[in-house]
Amino acid sequence: MAYCSLEDLKKALPEASLIQLTDDESLGAVNEERVSEAISKADGEIDGYIGGRYSVPLSTVPDVIRRCSVSIAVYLLYTRTMEDVPDTRRGDYKDALRILERIQDGKMTLNLSDSSDFAFGVVISSHFEDDNSGGLG
Repeated sequence: MAYCSLEDLKKALPEASLIQLTDDESLGAVNEERVSEAISKADGEIDGYIGGRYSVPLSTVPDVIRRCSVSIAVYLLYTRTMEDVPDTRRGDYKDALRILERIQDGKMTLNLSDSSDFAFGVVISSHFEDDNSGGLG
């Protein structure tokens, strides 16, 4: 399941902009395949950040993840066609990455109701102590 949809992107961008960013063939319509590809790449980037804390892909999509997916997908659509991404879109992308880094670092958690979304694991810590310090210390 994708973390956002074409409809979510249409709420973030005027349809004319989506057409401009995806319609390489000049058909006058949004190329849904290119939108899906951008969303898939965005979701892969999100999974890379949060995969250490949550089982990915998430089975339920919190609003914060949906917003990150939209911001990243929009940014990716801009970068595939333009050298200069508008500052607002670049800022949205950087904000999304900062949120994902906070989740990755455990400084922000996702409000998930499905326990299958949590990653369970064992962390083994190794601490070496030298009993033969020769009286140094």
